[in-house]
Amino acid sequence: MNDEDAQLIRRVLDAVAAQTPVVAVVGDVILDRWWTGTAERISREAPAPVVRLTDRVDAPGGAANAAVNLAALGATVRVAAAVGDDDAGRRLATLLTTAQVDTDALVCLPGYATQVKTRVAGGGQVLVRLDEGDVLDDGGRDRLTEAALTATGSAAAELICDYGAGAGTGSVRQALASRENRPAVSVVDAHDLAGWAVLEPTVVTPNSAEAERLLGVSLGSGAHRVRVAQESRDVLLAASGATGVVVTLDRDGTVVHDATGTTRTTTAPASEANASGAGDTFAAALTLALAVGEALADAARFAQAAADVVVRQPGTSVCTAAMLRSVSTAGTRLLDADALVARLAEEHASGKRIVFTNGCFDVLHLGHTAYLKQAKLLGDVLVVAVNDDDSVRRLKGPGRPINIAADRADLLAELPAVDYVTVFDSDTPIPLLQRIQPDIYAKGGDYTAEMLQETDVVRGYGGTVRIVDYVSPHSTSRIIARSALAEQLTDD
Repeated sequence: MNDEDAQLIRRVLDAVAAQTPVVAVVGDVILDRWWTGTAERISREAPAPVVRLTDRVDAPGGAANAAVNLAALGATVRVAAAVGDDDAGRRLATLLTTAQVDTDALVCLPGYATQVKTRVAGGGQVLVRLDEGDVLDDGGRDRLTEAALTATGSAAAELICDYGAGAGTGSVRQALASRENRPAVSVVDAHDLAGWAVLEPTVVTPNSAEAERLLGVSLGSGAHRVRVAQESRDVLLAASGATGVVVTLDRDGTVVHDATGTTRTTTAPASEANASGAGDTFAAALTLALAVGEALADAARFAQAAADVVVRQPGTSVCTAAMLRSVSTAGTRLLDADALVARLAEEHASGKRIVFTNGCFDVLHLGHTAYLKQAKLLGDVLVVAVNDDDSVRRLKGPGRPINIAADRADLLAELPAVDYVTVFDSDTPIPLLQRIQPDIYAKGGDYTAEMLQETDVVRGYGGTVRIVDYVSPHSTSRIIARSALAEQLTDD
């Protein structure tokens, strides 16, 4: 992930945490059941694998999956949908409530069979899917209509999830299209989008097959389908009635059309093996990003990052804010000085306490890792500045460093205690300290504050110098000396 995408993720999540937008989800809820086990032989009764079940997991699916993803990302969520007065309906309601989703507009219909999809998987492969449940009739849709109007009434955004089970047709669609007041953001994720043109949604999110249905032509495959999706901007916007269209093309990323033009994102999910529900996650994250004011192209990038999280997990999965924050820091811990200053300004603005330390870290050893762990405990964010090769040579003499700066920095960036790493070219980190002005400057116990040139600088801007415990007898010099001795004995 590049730094721009990482900053986008943090910006959206910070805005969500500050605003806690209310998002209403209207549509077809499904109970996803995952029966998994081992499949080591073929049945004698038929050419089918025998699955010895080891686990059964229930998860919210369809519109319910979108709702729990929104809640996990920090939104206040209401769901307007229909379930039956049956075991599956009660189970789904419990799962939604547990996920902190408001179910006041979840309509329970006697005699209606809740939509259930049961997947049987063996050896990590889905072998069969069993679908059951009723399609809403006019009476059920009338009850859902009232619930949908109530749920969307004061919401900042709404997400319509129409998967063909009746929640997005008839009186429901008519009522949503004819409202005088509606949320500022209206996103439609539907198998058949043409009928939703009457709503004039903010955005629609067709996948490849749904885009083909809107266009009436095949997109083809590979680079050709990307090109057709890009060239079909006017037709897609007109057919959907939407202000914006995001065509999701799985491994080929997305194509985004809006009033400003066409944008393609090329960061695609890492795998499609566990793609069940990834579209729900994408639609939920897109809606949330739009609700806090992101432009459509940026919202699509945020949504794709969330979808990438869930395709790495088995079953119908949820992307949480914590997962996305973790993704936004992975691979972006090693920064140059300018990027580090910008990143730490964000951390400071959010109330984080910054700890800074520096060194050559030529051969990483137990003494280093122990003092870095202690340094991290002094605040919220630990920054490690590493001397570049020339400055190590000036400080340590000929033959040093043993490891080049890039390798030393990469290794430090892998340590759990370390949040950011940067490489500097001066003999002291004073120029960097003057730019960053960390709350705490930490050094190992083989120093005292009075020994350090940096002390006056840190205290001058109001910072604190802290000396952490010295861990003996670990040092780079001793390790090098022992290695040299061992090599000499081997030669002898």
